[in-house]
Amino acid sequence: MNTELVFTSLLIVFARITDVSLDTIRTVAIVQGRRMFAGLVGFFEALIYVCVIAKVLLNVDKPAYVCAYALGFALGTYLGITIDQRLAFGHQLVTITTRQGVALAKALRAAGHRLAEVNGHGRDGDLTILFVETPRRRSQQLVREATALDANCFCLVNDVRVARSGLSVAAATGPRLAQEG
Repeated sequence: MNTELVFTSLLIVFARITDVSLDTIRTVAIVQGRRMFAGLVGFFEALIYVCVIAKVLLNVDKPAYVCAYALGFALGTYLGITIDQRLAFGHQLVTITTRQGVALAKALRAAGHRLAEVNGHGRDGDLTILFVETPRRRSQQLVREATALDANCFCLVNDVRVARSGLSVAAATGPRLAQEG
């Protein structure tokens, strides 16, 4: 195997890792509605992709290039997901269903979480549903906190596309609402 073949194959792998990782990040940005960021990332992703695919297609008689292309795609997928999990852009809504609503809500508020409580009735009796909006990077920590306080609670995590801070949950129990009501 000559040096040029090895060097070019490695370059193809690294370029594909970069472009597929960017693709993963761009896709998440699209889902979250961050158009400008997604467009900018897409530009660089496409630029890299066109250069790499041209090199591979012009040298399709070299199986090492095709294998490098496929390896870069696989590694880029893995790395892109890893990067997305580390950056954890955006917010999530954690819905916690519990029979220990008052105690769990008090503990989560004391830990700095903003939440809303809804009392309900299920098949087996009364329960409380807590809605907690949290940065995506803190959602798993929140689930761990909730299950540490109530091992039988049910947690559901959803991505939030748009979150506005128009109503402070703390203000909802304050004197202003009592006067209006």
